[in-house]
Amino acid sequence: MKVAPKIIFLFRDPEGFGTAIAESLNPNPNSTLRRQDESFELSLEHYGIKDHKASGNILHFIDDDDIYRVSVFLLQSYKPPILVCAVNEVLAKLAGEIPSTMPTVLAPFIVESSKLKCENRSLTTNSSSLYGIQIGPERDITMAMTTKIQKPPSSLQIYSEPLSCFLQLVHILKLPTVVLIGQHSQSLSNKALQEELQVLYKIGELLASSTGLHFSKEKVIWNPIKTSKDDEAPWRALYG
Repeated sequence: MKVAPKIIFLFRDPEGFGTAIAESLNPNPNSTLRRQDESFELSLEHYGIKDHKASGNILHFIDDDDIYRVSVFLLQSYKPPILVCAVNEVLAKLAGEIPSTMPTVLAPFIVESSKLKCENRSLTTNSSSLYGIQIGPERDITMAMTTKIQKPPSSLQIYSEPLSCFLQLVHILKLPTVVLIGQHSQSLSNKALQEELQVLYKIGELLASSTGLHFSKEKVIWNPIKTSKDDEAPWRALYG
């Protein structure tokens, strides 16, 4: 699997966050980069899963010398236990066998506020806050990004299956990673939706500035689905 040294890792989640970010990232107007789309499928048979594959799309940004500068992964959405197998398979391919050649992974998430707890309370009442967690070896890009965002409290408890799974696996694989965590509420009010759009814009602009791309707000479509607080909870034990 040929990829760039900078990876943006997204899920094709039901809320449309991953798709919104992927579609809104483009070459800068004066850039010579071009976009190239491809799909991928990775077998999960060695996990005992024969009826599903780890699949999705990759959007590459390639320069005039055919050098891959940025790759955007958009992984299909899965439920546990297939979720952990699919994510592990993709991340293991990225990690490879030589630590020095590992790409840097930037992974943004927007999570329901009810699934982020600190001392049994919601992380913050300000849904426009953006948090960042640096994992694995430090790189210039990871250090630069973490100076622009605040760290979550050390007592943070995460009840989002995709986020919990991803954090566990990048820790194990020691991939140089920055995980961005924004929040959205269960409210359908215009104010709540506007706050969520603002944090999505923050994420998009931070990813773009860190990778030399352009973020187009006008391409963002955000219509989050409000889910039950019990969704996927029985599977959380898989990740500790």
